[in-house]
Amino acid sequence: LKNIQAEEMVEFDSGMKGMALNLEPDNVGVVVFGNDKVIKEGDVVKRTGAIVDVPVGEALLGRVVDALGNPIDGKGPIKAAKRSRVEVKAPGIIPRLGVREPMLTGVKAVDSLVPIGRGQRELIIGDRQTGKTAIAIDTIINQKRFN
Repeated sequence: LKNIQAEEMVEFDSGMKGMALNLEPDNVGVVVFGNDKVIKEGDVVKRTGAIVDVPVGEALLGRVVDALGNPIDGKGPIKAAKRSRVEVKAPGIIPRLGVREPMLTGVKAVDSLVPIGRGQRELIIGDRQTGKTAIAIDTIINQKRFN
């Protein structure tokens, strides 16, 4: 894969796609988007010349998509007006909007003790098997009720 770019889409013989990440003089590390068991040693990998991007916007609300933004919910194609690169630099602190409205998790203890604002990032720290994933999943599920 001569002259490959970082974050460039590659395609394997099987049709599986991936993204070039680790660029070294004699090899390229690729993140595979799908089942890596269909890829065998010696398979031909082709450059696509395109940086990985995905559809963005209102058309994705309520849809289930794979890692590349392709619909997997059986509701037909997604008609997104815009696409955005997967890896972009986050905006600095100045251009960001302030947190103005609360995001209710649906867990009363969290909502009252640790209020979270919509758009805010929150770190969940805890030992193994203490329910970190469970509380995150509950929060995601409860968003349907609040939004």
